[in-house]
Amino acid sequence: MSKIFVAGSISIRQLDPRVKARIDSIVEGDHTVIVGDANGADSSVQAYLSGKGMAQAIVYCSGPRPRNNIGGWAVVSVDARHAAPGSRAYFTAKDVEMAKAADFGLMIWDARSPGTLHNVMELLLRGKIAVVFINTTKAFLTVRGVEQLERLLSFMAAPALRKAEEKLNLRSCLSQLRNEQAAMFADPG
Repeated sequence: MSKIFVAGSISIRQLDPRVKARIDSIVEGDHTVIVGDANGADSSVQAYLSGKGMAQAIVYCSGPRPRNNIGGWAVVSVDARHAAPGSRAYFTAKDVEMAKAADFGLMIWDARSPGTLHNVMELLLRGKIAVVFINTTKAFLTVRGVEQLERLLSFMAAPALRKAEEKLNLRSCLSQLRNEQAAMFADPG
């Protein structure tokens, strides 16, 4: 079965019925959910999975113990000693490992959070697909490459886009993704 990285913005505390339906499909498909330990979307996903009796979930955390593990699931503690506890780099360490472990992702995004956007980019950099629920429009967007990532960015207000550029160096990431996509289609001969 597949491993699905389910994550989202800290500001999202209630799961939309469409997101719940996607999670129901994951549970019914007997897939493994890998989820973070943050408040917001992560803890909301955990609560929903626990309510469904989901046994096949794994909680990732940076450091020795998760902040949330509502279902008492297995835990993967990511070594984040290279970063100051509580810093962006500290928590990003677990997100990178989740993107590596996943077959694809389901992201629940507020159209502002650079963290959720970073998760989408981490999946793309590894050649994996992210299905993103854009909470502001109540719609899903499947992100398979640069074109869809640019479409996803179009949902951000200018201040949020500037903040994401500052925190994530979006231009550099987009350039890297474009180069990787071009290399996939280059003539080897």
